[in-house]
Amino acid sequence: MFTGIVEELGEVTAVENLGDAARFRLRGPVVTQGAQHGDSIAVNGVCLTVVEHEGDEFTADVMAETLKRSSLGVLAVGSRVNLERPTAVGARLGGHIVQGHVDGTGTILDRTPSEHWEIVKISLPAELARYVVEKGSITVDGISLTVVDAGADHFTVSLIPTTLALTTLGLKQPGDPVNLEVDVVAKYVERLLGDRAQGAGK
Repeated sequence: MFTGIVEELGEVTAVENLGDAARFRLRGPVVTQGAQHGDSIAVNGVCLTVVEHEGDEFTADVMAETLKRSSLGVLAVGSRVNLERPTAVGARLGGHIVQGHVDGTGTILDRTPSEHWEIVKISLPAELARYVVEKGSITVDGISLTVVDAGADHFTVSLIPTTLALTTLGLKQPGDPVNLEVDVVAKYVERLLGDRAQGAGK
């Protein structure tokens, strides 16, 4: 489990095409401290497994399904990525419960800067709109954010200078894809209420 609090802005140093998969090598001095084979690291919000670790770099295999459902397929050498290690038991939950299981992708539609923050508008797949509510939580490229405005096909978030400086959202421009993970609690509630309604109709 992750919290959506990005630990560092890493970099893709190599991409190997494996046909039905890809192997990424990524640099991240913070997240590689004590890393071992089999450990999990979230890369732009996608939970990946460490295959090899040497110095401040690690490699991770990404299956075709993940490449298809996330924006990892557009990564290239030099791409910057958000990195986070799983939260430790007993640690503070600084963001919200994040699984690292991407629900879909959105696209940066617009950026509106102001003196102390920036409003970013992101497209929202129709099948995810029901899980996104004003002042609710959403994960964008692995970053735990609060929804400012929720529309039928988009939502907005307000970014503070720290988020702009230390994550990929400071670099993304209109047209760039982002990974989205909606609040898992909303999905569980929907399922439970659906099961209850079906039970009542019997």
